[in-house]
Amino acid sequence: MRSSERSQPALGEAVRELRRKRGATQEALARDAELTTATLSLIERGEANPTWDTLKKVSAALDVKISDLARLSEKFES
Repeated sequence: MRSSERSQPALGEAVRELRRKRGATQEALARDAELTTATLSLIERGEANPTWDTLKKVSAALDVKISDLARLSEKFES
């Protein structure tokens, strides 16, 4: 995953909201998604541009479809 000049705050907010609804810590979600806590933190803060593979892992760990994650992200963009 790369840092992004274009921030991704809506995606980060969506991931954070779903994680909190699940009652998971960043550490637990990162472990379930096979990411480092630092990487998940960057995603949640909108400071990273996650790859498709990373999004698939995060979605699976949250037990949601990527399309659901995208829809929630769009709501935060409004």
